[in-house]
Amino acid sequence: MKYKIIFLDIDGTLTDSRKLITENTRRTLMKASDNGLIIAIASGRPEPGLAYAAGELELSSRGGYILPFNGGLIKNVSTGEIISSNTISREALETAYSVAEEFGIGIITYKEGDIIAAHRRDQYVDLESRINGMPIRITDNFLEDIAHAPVKCLLTGDPEIAEKAEKRLAELLSGKANVFRSEPFFVEVVPNGIDKAESIKALIGRLDITREEVIACGDGFNDVSMIKYAGLGVAMSNGCDAAKEAADYIAPSNDEDGIVDVIEKFVL
Repeated sequence: MKYKIIFLDIDGTLTDSRKLITENTRRTLMKASDNGLIIAIASGRPEPGLAYAAGELELSSRGGYILPFNGGLIKNVSTGEIISSNTISREALETAYSVAEEFGIGIITYKEGDIIAAHRRDQYVDLESRINGMPIRITDNFLEDIAHAPVKCLLTGDPEIAEKAEKRLAELLSGKANVFRSEPFFVEVVPNGIDKAESIKALIGRLDITREEVIACGDGFNDVSMIKYAGLGVAMSNGCDAAKEAADYIAPSNDEDGIVDVIEKFVL
């Protein structure tokens, strides 16, 4: 088999518009796994938000991997081994908070299974809570409550404001943290040098797999780097223009079992 591992984004890629993995997609991936393909989930979601997909794809028994926080954490699901873990600096956290305040938008991070939100919740914080199955805790003392070094923080706001906040934050944190939008309304702040491509590179180096043996499938802005890096970079037809421009192949949409098409064409 030419390809040895597949990296799958969750939202808009592995799951359909209902945030569910269809039975056809699950069954096809299980067949590929039976034939030796390693399955890894690479998502901007926090670790608890990957539990559903990891369970559906039986990663604990099949030896798969999860890369939450856009690869800020890499974990072997079957053994529990943490292959790598990175955090953002205190300076990056404080700068992100000041930019969120400047633009009047939300900011969240994660602590002990909760989403910690500064001052208030908005529709985007509610969405993050819903898709990850994590409760929200509101605090008026965000920086004081986040005494630990988080893996990432997330700014939330209407797309036109989020775009401006992203540019401002990227300038302030240049060389200190990675800043990008995973969705038009989500601005991610993650450790410097951490993105999906770099995390994939780190993992496959441990597994003695070459980039030519990698498939990466995604739809969003934060998937572009891994789509470019993989031997076979796949964008979903529902994906953003940047993802599609970076891709070697454009699959049917996430509501048309696009991952099934990829597996049948290039693996099975």
